[in-house]
Amino acid sequence: MRRRTGERLGRAARSVAGLSAALLAKPAAAATPMSFLGGWGSRAYPVVDLTWEALIISIAVCLIITLLVAWGALAKRSRSAFGPIGAEPVERRPGGMKWIVWGVGLSVIPLVVTLIWTVSVLAAVNQPKGAEPFTIEVTGHQWWWEVRYRDADPSRVFVTANEIHIPVGHPVRLELKGADVIHSFWVPALAGKTDTIPGQTNVTWLEADRAGRYVGQCTEYCGLQHAHMAVFVIADPPAVFAHWWQSQLAAAAPPATVEAQQGQALFVTKCGSCHTVNGTMAQGKVAPDLTHLMSRATIAAGAAPNTPAGLSGWIANPQGVKPGTLMPTLYLSGPQLTQVRGYLETLK
Repeated sequence: MRRRTGERLGRAARSVAGLSAALLAKPAAAATPMSFLGGWGSRAYPVVDLTWEALIISIAVCLIITLLVAWGALAKRSRSAFGPIGAEPVERRPGGMKWIVWGVGLSVIPLVVTLIWTVSVLAAVNQPKGAEPFTIEVTGHQWWWEVRYRDADPSRVFVTANEIHIPVGHPVRLELKGADVIHSFWVPALAGKTDTIPGQTNVTWLEADRAGRYVGQCTEYCGLQHAHMAVFVIADPPAVFAHWWQSQLAAAAPPATVEAQQGQALFVTKCGSCHTVNGTMAQGKVAPDLTHLMSRATIAAGAAPNTPAGLSGWIANPQGVKPGTLMPTLYLSGPQLTQVRGYLETLK
């Protein structure tokens, strides 16, 4: 009964908010990528409907109160407002209780509707329906996201960072952990906020019903670079996602040029104790896995674009790009910087 009621209410709110939702329905190039007033997927739709219901009721209540206050201040003011101030008799005028009765009575209706709707939405988004979700383990670090794709076959497990690929139309289970302090994982177009807490695993899920790039953010203050801790969920068609997963399992290709070989040697020496590049001696576990770095659109958890200029600036002066980051300044010469960047650009 509650589910049917919630579905009917959801259809009503969606029709009221249809124009706004249509304006926001561009996940790949949304003008407001962090807006929570539009959602895409079975996890997001019930929550968005409830959000619009609460927003519409709140606006209506504010308008009603404003009109009543204005009416009381203007229509009922004393005709001798500028006359001498005198004593007003204390009396109970007839008809005053009807305002209380009607006010309380009318207020109860939207509160009860919202309560039933909220319980219905919580039940609807508690567990995914349909296909069995696969699991991605996401760990919040200061200030980046480690993403581990799990599989029953250990040879199909791999690690990436900051960009989470998922197949369109398929639910994905997320196990959220904290490596250092409390972070909060939020991709508003797909799911609500869930904290990542050290020593604890929190579970959530999400699903996107159309391809696109969905922007998320850490929403729990976690230190100096909290604002530069973005996360991106890329929803791919299933065939594209399967190809992407297979490509992530491959080790890094050996460098083909002398400059890239020199860059690899420098990288292993200066960066390999923190970063991993599969197929090389670089096997560090405290910083993002860079095996397929060039498959990502950004670096430093969205702090810089993954372009030659962005890479050069990040390698040469990480504190200038992201003050407080744990990545040290390497003090490379110009030729060394070119060699390391050239090698990183081979990590497709």
